[in-house]
Amino acid sequence: QVQLVESGGGLVQPGGSLRLSCAASGSTGDITTMGWYRQAPGKQRELVATITNGGSTDYADSVKGRFIISRDNGKNTVYLQMNALKPEDTAVYYCHADAVRTTGWGLEVPYEYWGQGTQVTVPS
Repeated sequence: QVQLVESGGGLVQPGGSLRLSCAASGSTGDITTMGWYRQAPGKQRELVATITNGGSTDYADSVKGRFIISRDNGKNTVYLQMNALKPEDTAVYYCHADAVRTTGWGLEVPYEYWGQGTQVTVPS
């Protein structure tokens, strides 16, 4: 089992910055990829950014050049640095983790975990 706890959300004026944190606990050694998703009212949940154990990152086109995802393996924590915030960034942001566990028979079983979400509001 993996538990994810987000923090750092809040209200920021357009053009401002905010850093989200996601602390993972439990079987963190099984995690392969961590990332951030967001969901605005009336819209589908969308990918914001991901980072693999190897350090490879991926970003949504809407946040490229503004957001940076990073990790601190010693603290089992992933961060999302958000810069030049826009009203369109207003959403609930969710931490996400992909994990793989190998059974005694050599089968690799995938799991995924979600945090509870943290609200980010950028007024217009």
